[in-house]
Amino acid sequence: MRSITLLKLFGYSSALTAHLQVKRFNSVGALSASNQLEQLASMTVLSIDSGDLKVIEKYAQTGHITDATTNPLFVSQAGLSGDPVYLSMVDDSVSFALTSSEDKDDDSIVALAIDRLAVNLGYSISTLVKGYISTEVNPKLSFDTEASVNRARRIISMYKSMGVPKERILIKLAATWEGIMAAEILEKEGIRCNLTLIFSFIQAVACAQRGVTLISPFPGRILDWHKSKQGRKDGVPPEQDEGVKEVRRMFNYFKTFEHKTICMPASWRPSRGPGFELDEIRALAGTDRMTIPPSLLQLLESSTEHLPQILNPIEAKKSGELLLGNGKMDENEFRYRMNQCGCGTEKLAEGIRAFIAETEKLEDVMKEKVMAMRVK
Repeated sequence: MRSITLLKLFGYSSALTAHLQVKRFNSVGALSASNQLEQLASMTVLSIDSGDLKVIEKYAQTGHITDATTNPLFVSQAGLSGDPVYLSMVDDSVSFALTSSEDKDDDSIVALAIDRLAVNLGYSISTLVKGYISTEVNPKLSFDTEASVNRARRIISMYKSMGVPKERILIKLAATWEGIMAAEILEKEGIRCNLTLIFSFIQAVACAQRGVTLISPFPGRILDWHKSKQGRKDGVPPEQDEGVKEVRRMFNYFKTFEHKTICMPASWRPSRGPGFELDEIRALAGTDRMTIPPSLLQLLESSTEHLPQILNPIEAKKSGELLLGNGKMDENEFRYRMNQCGCGTEKLAEGIRAFIAETEKLEDVMKEKVMAMRVK
């Protein structure tokens, strides 16, 4: 609660206001930046990609990290870690589900407990960072618009009961057609969304056209796909990295057609191979936001080389991007264009399967906890 109090004290009435405050501060501080983390934070709002509370606190205290993202992997790690802090979150989640669930079957109770665990973790993170906290809807619902909307509303309601306003929460949904439709409904209710598992330009455009607050494209995994398909062993210059090119195109399209959707790439790879782990991050410097894991934040901190800004809205509008779908593509066009994009289709399916696998690990643990607490 201390962070929320501080936000009110300094007049941060919303995450957007906080974002603007950070950008103003960073534009002034850029000239005196001494390492690449500071330089990057002066041109791009940074989020930490971690569920480790101690690590998040460490980087939040630098003043360069404003947001935090979580996913089923982090929630699962918290539930399985054995750390007393996280064990307490798990016990609280199961207890809450047992006493609050209207349905008494195990599956409904476990689902509620997992949502509560994600919110408990998010609440703890909210006391450490001053910006957005992303919390993911169960990936098993990625092809069910109505269920995704209802689950998102439940997550927001739990945050509200803990004193965290919905303006600070980004509901994470996979960027399937159904996920994008769910986001459109939620955004109209004032619930902000982060569409994840973005591997194609088409997904990004559809999200922007439906008013999504933020997207998370994965340049590293896009590069992985192209390397695998082409059988490439050698690296490429960052400018030739397919993931970098795809994200730049998304950024350019958003700025050209004045979409408000934030482009926040995640999941990084070394374009040129081992030893060049920061290639993609440096090649996308200047994008709206980035979410970066602690290992790469540490590398940025250790580098004092000049970091030039590569992306900016003015140059983006000169890219010559053409309007798609008359400004709002329908389902048929989206599915056709996605089918034509092998990377987008294959990596989206792979990503959802991976997230579901992590969720199922946690479900097994939660079922055992539910049974044990019922016996007591």
